[in-house]
This record gives sequence, C-alpha cells and structure tokens, in this order.
Amino acid sequence: MKAVILAGGSGTRLKPLTYWTNKHLLPVGRYPMICYGIARLREAGVRDIVLVTGRGSLGDFVEVLGSGRDWGVSIVYRVQEEAGGIAQALELARPMLHAGEKFAVLLGDNLFSESVAPYFQDFQRQPDGAMVLLYPVDDPRRYGVPEMDQAGGRILHIEEKPEHPASSYCVTGLYMYHADVFDIIDGIKPSQRGELEITDVNNAYAHAGKLTFRELSGWWNDAGTFESLEEASGKLKGVLP
Repeated sequence: MKAVILAGGSGTRLKPLTYWTNKHLLPVGRYPMICYGIARLREAGVRDIVLVTGRGSLGDFVEVLGSGRDWGVSIVYRVQEEAGGIAQALELARPMLHAGEKFAVLLGDNLFSESVAPYFQDFQRQPDGAMVLLYPVDDPRRYGVPEMDQAGGRILHIEEKPEHPASSYCVTGLYMYHADVFDIIDGIKPSQRGELEITDVNNAYAHAGKLTFRELSGWWNDAGTFESLEEASGKLKGVLP
C-alpha cells in the first residue's frame, strides 16, 4: 500500500519556531517530527510515499529526507501552491496513484507510539470505503468527533469542534482510502473558510455507510503546540535508534 503525507500549514501555534522552518521538521527527541511518521509507514509495509508541502518548505524536506533511501522508502514530492485545505492537498497526489488502488493518508504532525500495521491489514481486507482511527481525549470539543455505530463498526457522522460532543473520541490524522476518494473530492464544495475539508470527504463515506473505524490502543498526539511537542519527545524516546 502507498501513502500520502500532508506536511503543509503555517504552524501558527508553534511560532516563533515556525518562522524559520516547517513545523513538521521541528525536532522531536533526536529526529525531525516527519521522520516518525515515515518510520511508522515503513513498518506497516509502505515503500512508496507522496509528500505534499508548500513551495517555501520543499527544499528543506528534500535536504532532510532526500529520495527517502535512508528510510527505506521512495519519496515523490508535490507542491501545494496556496492553502486550500487538506482535501485539496490530497488531490495533488492523484497523478501518483492508480485507479482501484488503496492508500493511506497521514497528517505529518500526527505521532503514534504503536505500529499501525494491523490497521492497514484490516483495511486491505475491507472491500470498499474508508477507515479512520479514533483516540479517546479529555476535551473532544477541540477535535473532529465521531458519532459511532459501535455494533456495526461504522461512523455515522463526524462533527468538527462540537459544543456538545457525541462521544469522547476524536478522529486522528491517519486515514485509509480507496482511490474513489478523488471522485468524492471532485464533488465537495469549499467550506466557509474557502477550503476543501477532509471532514466533508469522510462524512461522504460515513453517510454512505462506508466509513469504518478502529480504536487506537497506544499513545497518539498531533504535535501542534509546545506542550504536545514536549510530550511527544518523551513518549517517543527510543522509538528511533
């Protein structure tokens, strides 16, 4: 299975560090943040990666990762010229993926303490649709929150930053799709902030009864704040040699 890593964004909450580098290249322990996601993908059997980032950061990623050879993968780069949302960034990877192919999408600031290989294996057995990974959080109002059909193992709807959350879980930034996701992206409209939202893509699957989920058993974080960046350094110590 191939993977797409989305590593754009301005990293507003991590300024002033992100004045001089992309947030996905900030250090987590001994390595740049992006390296942990690549290592998890490789561990799960991924060898071909499309990395999408902004024009201003492209050279820095190439300097750190090169072709991906040092990490046992092959990396192809795509440039998102202006902010247009996660789904718009994903659309840039379309030429690199084949019709009928399944693939994973990782938001580059999402960090996992456990292997994601079992979830990829489950999705490979799934005939169609999409899959997301869930994680319990103390304040789900900060995240995209799923309403779940526990018995059916499916998500009915995802609401972004709800005032009254339907559950205590959030949707993490690792998604698994069939190549028909690009047909869905073609059909969604920009949100009020003018972006193509990944939650709208996931809800299209959910409303069709084709969005399954798994609950993470290990630690997860989206390292977008100074506190979460510091926590990640402690939790992932020793994960990479």
